[in-house]
Amino acid sequence: MLESMENLSTPFKRGKVKDVYEIGHDQLLFIFTDRVSAYDVVLPSTIPRKGEVLAKLAAFWFNNLNTPHHMVRLEDTNRMVVRKLKMIPVEAVVRGYLYGSLYERLTKNEISIPVEPILAAKLPEPYFDPTTKSDVKDEPVTMEQIEEEGWLDPAQLDAVRKKTVEIYNKMSLRAERTLCWQIRLDLTSSDYGQGRTTRLGRRRRVMTSNRSGTGLERSATRRPLTRREEREDPRLVHRTFRQILSKRRVGGTLWRMSV
Repeated sequence: MLESMENLSTPFKRGKVKDVYEIGHDQLLFIFTDRVSAYDVVLPSTIPRKGEVLAKLAAFWFNNLNTPHHMVRLEDTNRMVVRKLKMIPVEAVVRGYLYGSLYERLTKNEISIPVEPILAAKLPEPYFDPTTKSDVKDEPVTMEQIEEEGWLDPAQLDAVRKKTVEIYNKMSLRAERTLCWQIRLDLTSSDYGQGRTTRLGRRRRVMTSNRSGTGLERSATRRPLTRREEREDPRLVHRTFRQILSKRRVGGTLWRMSV
C-alpha cells in the first residue's frame, strides 16, 4: 500500500495543515504536513516534523479514548489511512477555560456565562461551543442555528454535545495526570461523520481527528493585571498573536502561505 501511494496525484482537498487524497475502497489518505495554522491563518513558515507529531498524537487519542473513530491505520510517520465518511458541517468544540473567541464574546456581552471575565479563568463546567466548518474561517454557531439549518436534529445534536463533553473530560483527566507537568486542557475540538453503517445518535457514532489546546497549569489572577504583567504573562501571548494575525488580510482574504 505504501509503495502505491508514492505516485499520488493532486490532493482533492487541501486543508490548513492536512492534505487529503482519495485512495479507493471508501478510504482516504491524510498527510499531516508541517504547515502551521493559527487562528485560521496559515503561516508562511513550517515546523519540521510537526506533521509527524500531529499524526501520532491523533493516533494516540483514537487508540485510547475508547470511542468509535475513522482511523484505519498509520501508514507512515505522518500518513494516516481513514474511512471515508459523510461529514457533518459542524465542529464540536468544548472549552474548559476562558480563552479565544469565547473570552472576546463574553467581554462584549454577546454571551452569558457564570464566570468572571478573566482570561484563562476555569469555567464552572465544560462549555459546549460549536462552530461552523470552513477552510477559511470557522465561526461560532448556536445550537438553535444548527437545528434551524437542518445540520442536526435535536436528538443528534444532544448526542454530539454529550459525546464531545465526555471526550473532553477523558482527555483532561489524562492530561492532568502527566508526570512532568500538570497540563491544562483548554479545549478540545471534534468532527463527526456518518459511514454507510453508522448513524448519529447511536453507539456506533464515529469521531474523526480531534484537536486540542493545552497549557501549563497556572492559577488565574483574581485582580486586574498591570501592563508589565500583561506583557510577561504567557497566558496573554495568544491575545497579541491573535491581534497580529487578524490584521494579515489582503483584499478581504486571510493572509495564507503560497503553495
